[in-house]
Amino acid sequence: MDGQIVLREYQTSDRPALIGIIRETWQYDKFASPKAAQKLARAYLDSCLTNQTFTQVALVDEVPVGIIMVKDRREKRCPFRLRLRMLLSVASLFLSKEGRMVTRFFSGVEEIDQQLLQDTQTEYQGEIAFFAVNSRYRGIGLGKKLFDAARDYMRNRRISNFFLFTDTTCNYPFYECRGMERRGERVHTFAAKRKSGTLTMFIYDSFIEC
Repeated sequence: MDGQIVLREYQTSDRPALIGIIRETWQYDKFASPKAAQKLARAYLDSCLTNQTFTQVALVDEVPVGIIMVKDRREKRCPFRLRLRMLLSVASLFLSKEGRMVTRFFSGVEEIDQQLLQDTQTEYQGEIAFFAVNSRYRGIGLGKKLFDAARDYMRNRRISNFFLFTDTTCNYPFYECRGMERRGERVHTFAAKRKSGTLTMFIYDSFIEC
């Protein structure tokens, strides 16, 4: 990889590349048909876009290869156009039986996330709402650049603490290397059309000196 890493804000033109990264990172094609996996990844991206106040996309040779989204939880508003796009993506999933099935599965994941957050009994000001890197570009410092950009944003906004959700399908030791602390975990047992099993879900947090 010889190209220079460039960070910039999310643009609509990034959607196809980021949807592909989501499908690969969370292995949606093991749970659903290619058509349903594509719709699920699109709905996930659009859902994350409704839960952010800051985005940075990493480009290599002008191709999106990673993204991080941060939410300043002191801000409650979300642009109507983002909410509408998310609702349309979710509605597209519900048009098929398979789409409804995978939606129920990932709704269970969201419920566990909220339980993990409640268990911390902490009022967080910030959240890393989405963080993913194309697997072919890992190991070149790209994730660190994105994570540092997120921390700089939160520091500039005087966000004193933040959290994120992750699980055993992700490179969760990365967060420990960045000084974050695991605050809780829960085991999730799932059964989907194409795959069943268990995964452990985590919540990590950290404090920022402003």
